[in-house]
Amino acid sequence: MSQRRLLIVAHVPSPNTLRLKQAVAAAAETCETESLEVRALTPFEAGPDDVLAAQAVILGTTENLGYMSGALKDFFDRSYYPCLDKTQGLPYCLYIRAGHDGTGTRRAVESITTGLRWRAVQEPLVLRGEWQERFVEDCRELGAAMAYGLDAGIF
Repeated sequence: MSQRRLLIVAHVPSPNTLRLKQAVAAAAETCETESLEVRALTPFEAGPDDVLAAQAVILGTTENLGYMSGALKDFFDRSYYPCLDKTQGLPYCLYIRAGHDGTGTRRAVESITTGLRWRAVQEPLVLRGEWQERFVEDCRELGAAMAYGLDAGIF
């Protein structure tokens, strides 16, 4: 089986959002095999070359004024056109740390990923309201599901 890369691009403006990214990455990394590599970056570190080298992507963002984080938007601004015709069908999933309901954030990310013709392989995970410790476990499950799915060739 050929080498597959799972790219995690997550904005981490607080200790709690850092914990979420670390949970996604740690769970995915426990699934790493000789054929699966996990790469976890912030939106400022990631760019089109990272997307082009990936076979699946996990996106993580905060809800900022009913929209995705400026950092994730910047990532998309830099990556959209270089990836547009080269990543159609790319499996992805999304988690949102939402102080409110996450609706506008989800709509904004899905608008861009629809334009890129990426394929959502899970419902977005929206972590709503006040911080809850279960958010960390929810992110672990998301990271593991993506890694296992990619490694098994499900997507």
